[in-house]
Amino acid sequence: MSMKQTARKKAPAVAPKRQRKMLTIAEKVGLLDMLKEGRRYAVRYIKKEENNIRTTAAISFNRDAKRFVTVRNKTIVRMESALALWISDSRKKNIPLDTNIIRTKAKKLYETFADSEEQDDAEPGSSKSAFHAEPSPFNASKGWFDKIQQRFGLKSVSLHGEAASANTAGAEAYVNKCKVIIEGGYKPDQVFNMDETGLFWKRMPSRTFIMQDEAKASGFKAQKDRVTLVMCGNAAGFMIKPGLIYRSKNPRALKNKNKNALPVYWMHIAKAWMTKVLNLDWFQHYFIPEVKRYLRGKGLDFKVLLLVDKAGGHADDLSYDGVQIEFLPPNTTSLIQPLDQGIILAFKALYTRNTLQHLVEAMDSDQDFSLKAYWREYTIASCLQNIQRAIHEMKTETLNVCWKKLWPEAVHNPTGCSLDEIHHSAVDTAVNLAKQLGGDGFNDMTLDDINALIDAHSQPLTDEDLAEMTKPPSEDDGEEEEEDTSVDKEEEDGLTLDRLATMVRMATERQRAAQEWDPLMFRSLQFSNIIKGGMSVYKNLLAQKKKQCQQLPITMFCTRKKTPAPRPSEEKDVTAERRQDKEAPSEEL
Repeated sequence: MSMKQTARKKAPAVAPKRQRKMLTIAEKVGLLDMLKEGRRYAVRYIKKEENNIRTTAAISFNRDAKRFVTVRNKTIVRMESALALWISDSRKKNIPLDTNIIRTKAKKLYETFADSEEQDDAEPGSSKSAFHAEPSPFNASKGWFDKIQQRFGLKSVSLHGEAASANTAGAEAYVNKCKVIIEGGYKPDQVFNMDETGLFWKRMPSRTFIMQDEAKASGFKAQKDRVTLVMCGNAAGFMIKPGLIYRSKNPRALKNKNKNALPVYWMHIAKAWMTKVLNLDWFQHYFIPEVKRYLRGKGLDFKVLLLVDKAGGHADDLSYDGVQIEFLPPNTTSLIQPLDQGIILAFKALYTRNTLQHLVEAMDSDQDFSLKAYWREYTIASCLQNIQRAIHEMKTETLNVCWKKLWPEAVHNPTGCSLDEIHHSAVDTAVNLAKQLGGDGFNDMTLDDINALIDAHSQPLTDEDLAEMTKPPSEDDGEEEEEDTSVDKEEEDGLTLDRLATMVRMATERQRAAQEWDPLMFRSLQFSNIIKGGMSVYKNLLAQKKKQCQQLPITMFCTRKKTPAPRPSEEKDVTAERRQDKEAPSEEL
């Protein structure tokens, strides 16, 4: 008995307490979006704090934070986020910084944001939010600077004078270090460099009448046409499909477009800026799969060296089996980073030329051409086409030669494929295209105008840019983002059987017209062969859809016609007719 009693008194084993996982702000925003789509999760607390979470995510540079910031003065939070963006951008562009410069910039940004918020509150019909208290004086003290330096991980910000613009010693030392790493068993096909750059995808030289008209328009915002382009290539001259960060997920211009079949890897965030979350997403879901396919096709092992700069939006915890990540020393990108040795600049020159070419082609094919009208119709879909054309013009030899400073042994022809020649040729052509368009600012377009437009992509962020990029979400954001959330059932499948048949018929008509009207038969035959080759993919798709339709039961294409209910005065006659139909003898065949 005593043994049984002792056994009963023994305390039961206590299971170890499950550790609670803290979601990041970005993960919480993702859950909120899924809730809006109808998916349910046990996240009532997150749903309850939706306004706070979304506000913090919108104005905070650090989207990896696990808690939203509840402070009375949101102007400081916004200013700090803008300051972090500015520091990251300045570092990338080799602009010298020190503690005094940063603290002065912080005070200026705070005053700018506080003034703009006071003006918004003073507008008729506006009411002050509970979040925004009266702005208190902000001194950017040394203690504040130490805290923000820790909060955003801003290390080594004390860069002085000329040392920031050209870290020659650091670049030379890293070239030797990189050589040792590469000699560990890497081939040119296995060594990659990634860099991102801002692109004003819908912009012309400032003197042109279309840009002056846009600047005068109410609600004009300088950063609305900015996207971030993520470029990555290897020392052998291969470039993976670029990534593009846009400000909305589903712009109307890409309605019914398969995002996985675009000429870019599509990413989105409200401010179109690279963050650590997006950087990790690009690395895991885009870089790794494509590089695996590439190396498999080359018959090489998945052993990769990825070189990146230490920008604020780059995650420092990227890892994958078989991939070694190397960060370039501060302020060496202009000296040794391969993509900064003329590739990005040449791409922007080609993109600018392609944009003007797009307008000239529209003018040549439309007798009622209006430059203003076509510029309004220049959408992000048009931008993607011109990006693809510019990337395809980058030859393997051109991409290979940009590695001559970091890895000269990998370059096949150091003296050939001058990137400067590509840049100058694109600028010259752009000037001629502008003069073909005509109009104020186009007729007298100069090389300096085009170069200034290209350089604008690399200019430091202005206070106006930072204000727009850190603006909290508002009710008008949906219209500005041109987001398309509707589902048009009739247009859900873009390439229907009827549309494919129409495309094939129109192509055939153009072939026939060329053969009948062109007096030079060899030219019309050349045109016809090009059309025939280009349409083969759609003809095959049309044949597949026809075959699928033949295999489906005929009842799927029939709709039952509903007989309208008879009116009371006609009900008796209808009943009599049905009775007569039943009594009538069947007709023999």
